[in-house]
Amino acid sequence: MPGLEDLYREIILDHHRNPRNRGELPPPAPHATGHNPLCGDEIDVYLQVEGGAENGVVTDVRVGGQGCSISQSSASMMSQAIKGKSVAEVRALVRRFKGMMSIPDEDGNPIEPDPAVKLGDLEALQGVVKYPVRIKCAILGWNTLLEALEQA
Repeated sequence: MPGLEDLYREIILDHHRNPRNRGELPPPAPHATGHNPLCGDEIDVYLQVEGGAENGVVTDVRVGGQGCSISQSSASMMSQAIKGKSVAEVRALVRRFKGMMSIPDEDGNPIEPDPAVKLGDLEALQGVVKYPVRIKCAILGWNTLLEALEQA
């Protein structure tokens, strides 16, 4: 499906050229920095969670850092996808995204996709699995998000 691949490529490039939710949130916003030593990508994730880490809602998110188009686009797309969602919904989205990227769960088992969790434009990144070395680029922001959630 070349048309669909072109559309997905354009979505990724648009997020790279025009990143969403770029910047920082002032302290005491939970913040985490992720780094991929293989390629040098860096991602900063800042969160504003109202209502606590377990029952709260992500009311604002900012991302920063530098790196390849995949890491930066994925972080931009992630920031759009999580804003306004409950912490539980965010964790489910992270799990679903990692499943799409063929990342195993904590026990090393494949993640079964939850059809109730919709990825929307994030599906544009599914082609990354064809390039295993780039999967770490795509999930860097997501792992950093989980670290920031632990501070919330």
